[in-house]
Amino acid sequence: MKVLIPTDTIHPDNINMKKFLGKLHDSMKDEGSSNPSFPGNAPQHQQPMQDQPSRIKPPTPQDVIRYRYQQGTNLGSVFVLEQWLTPSMYPQRCQSAELAAATKSVETMGLEAARAKFENHWNNYCSDADLDWLANEAHCNSIRLPIGYFTLGPPYCQNTPFASVSLIYANAWAAVKRLVARCYSRGIGVLLDLHALPGGANGQEHSGTNSGKADVWKHKSNLELATRCLCFIAKDAKSMDGVVGIQLCNEAEYNAPDMYKWYDRVIAEIGSIDNTMPLYISDAWNLSQAIGYCNGRNSLQAGTANPIVIDTHLYWAFSDDDKRKSPQQITQEVSGKLGELDGKDGSVTDHGAAQMVVGEYSCVLTEDSWGKRGVHPKEKLVNDFGQAQSQRYQQRAGGSFFWTYRMDWMDGGEWGFKQQTKIRAITPPNSLCLSPSDVQSRLSHAQSQQEGQLQSTMGAHCNYWDSTYPGQYEHWRFEQGWRVGFNDALAFFGMRANGGLQGHGGDKIGMLDIWVKKRIVESGQAGKNLWEFEQGLRQGVRDFYQLAGI
Repeated sequence: MKVLIPTDTIHPDNINMKKFLGKLHDSMKDEGSSNPSFPGNAPQHQQPMQDQPSRIKPPTPQDVIRYRYQQGTNLGSVFVLEQWLTPSMYPQRCQSAELAAATKSVETMGLEAARAKFENHWNNYCSDADLDWLANEAHCNSIRLPIGYFTLGPPYCQNTPFASVSLIYANAWAAVKRLVARCYSRGIGVLLDLHALPGGANGQEHSGTNSGKADVWKHKSNLELATRCLCFIAKDAKSMDGVVGIQLCNEAEYNAPDMYKWYDRVIAEIGSIDNTMPLYISDAWNLSQAIGYCNGRNSLQAGTANPIVIDTHLYWAFSDDDKRKSPQQITQEVSGKLGELDGKDGSVTDHGAAQMVVGEYSCVLTEDSWGKRGVHPKEKLVNDFGQAQSQRYQQRAGGSFFWTYRMDWMDGGEWGFKQQTKIRAITPPNSLCLSPSDVQSRLSHAQSQQEGQLQSTMGAHCNYWDSTYPGQYEHWRFEQGWRVGFNDALAFFGMRANGGLQGHGGDKIGMLDIWVKKRIVESGQAGKNLWEFEQGLRQGVRDFYQLAGI
C-alpha cells in the first residue's frame, strides 16, 4: 500500500499515522522540513519488473526549453486575428473574426495586396525590439503563439470557409517558423498553439470565423482535418529548435463531446511521429477531469510516450459571480486556485504525473468589481491582483502566459503584458533575473556543498525509515535519485550561463512531475522500492535550490 504525504519535505515527528503499509491509514501534518521522502507504490495491476540499464544522460538545451518553468506571454492577434486587439487589420464595416478580415481585404484590395498586407503583419508586428524587450526586460523564457489551421497554408484550407482566401496563407507557416527561430536566438521557447480549429473548438471569434459554433466536435471531417494539421506541425517541429510543445486545441467548449477520445487518437498519431514532444490539452473548463486524464496518460505504464500538459485559463472578468466580488475578494481568491492538483501530483509512482500551465490570464476585472473597491486606489489593487497571480502560478503551475503582449493600443492596460510588467504587477521568478556572474557563484557554492548535503539527507532518510518502520528498503535507490535530481536542477539553472542557451538568468525545473516521470523511465529502475528513487530525485532538486538560494 502507499503513504499519501504531501510532496513537500516532512519531519518524522510531525507524522501521525493510523495506517501504514496495508494496515495503517495515514493522517499527517505537514509542519516540519527534514525528512525528505515518502513511499508510493504503482497501481495494483502493475506487475513487478526487473531493473533495466539506465539511459539517463545530462539535460540538453531542448530538455531545458521544454521542462523549465515557462514564464511568458501570448502573442495574440498575429496569426489568429482578433479585431479588438488589431483593428488596423480590418477594413471598414467588417465582422470581427480572421475570415472576415481576409475576405473583406481581398474584396477591397485584391488578392496580391491583401496577401502582402497579411505577410507584413506576420513578419513585422512583433519587431526585434519587441523580442529583445521580452527577453531582457520582462525576463520571458517562452511565448504561447496562437495559430490557425489556415496558417498551415492552402492545402489545409480546402473544403473549409477559408478556401476562397487560402492563397493569402501561402507563406504563413514559413512566417511562423521564422518567428520561432527569432525567439530561440534570444533564449525564448515557443508553444505552438493550434488556437483556431476547423469548425471551432468553441463558438468564439478566435476560432477564425463568426459562426458562433463549436463544430469541430460535431463533424468527423473537421476532427480529421485538425488531426492532419497537428501531425503536420509535429513533423516540422522535429527539426525546429525552440519549440516548447504543441497545443492540440484552445479553450474547448465545456463538455465537448468525445473530446478525450479525439485526444487519444491525435496523441497516438503524433506519438508515431515524435514521442518526445510535450502535448498540451485544453481542460475544457473542467480542470479536475483533465487532471484525471493527465494522470493516466503520464503514468509509468505509458512508458516512453508524449508528456501531456494541461492548459487552463483563469479570468475574473466574465461571469456574473465575479461581477459581484470586490477586487480585494478576487485577489484573496487567487491563492486557492489550482487546488485541484492537490493529491494528484508529487508521486508519479503512485498515480502518474499531473502537469499544467496557466495558458491565459490577465489583470482585467469588470467595472462592477472596480466599483466595489472602496477608497483604495485602482493602481494599487491592480498591482496586488497581478502579484497574487504571479506568486500563485509560479508556486503551483509549470508555467504561465499572460494575455497578451501585442495590440494596436500599446501598452495595453490591464490586458497588456508590457504595461503590467512595467508597473511590476507581473513579475518573473527571481532566478530569471540573475546576472551571469551571480548564476556562476550560486552554481559553485551548491557544487561545493553537494556531497555534504547528500550525506545529511541520506542520513535523515535512512534513519527515519529504518528506525520507525523497519523493512526491506533499498536506500541506494534514494541516493541515485538524489544525485540525478541535484545534477538536473544544476544543469537547468546553469544552461544559459554556460552557453547552452541564449539569455541571462537561471531556469528552474517547472514541469517537475513530467520531468520526474521521464527520469524514472530512463533510469530503468522498477520494483516495490521504486518510490525511493523518485523521492530521492525530488529531494535532490529541492536541496540544490536551497543551496543555490533560489
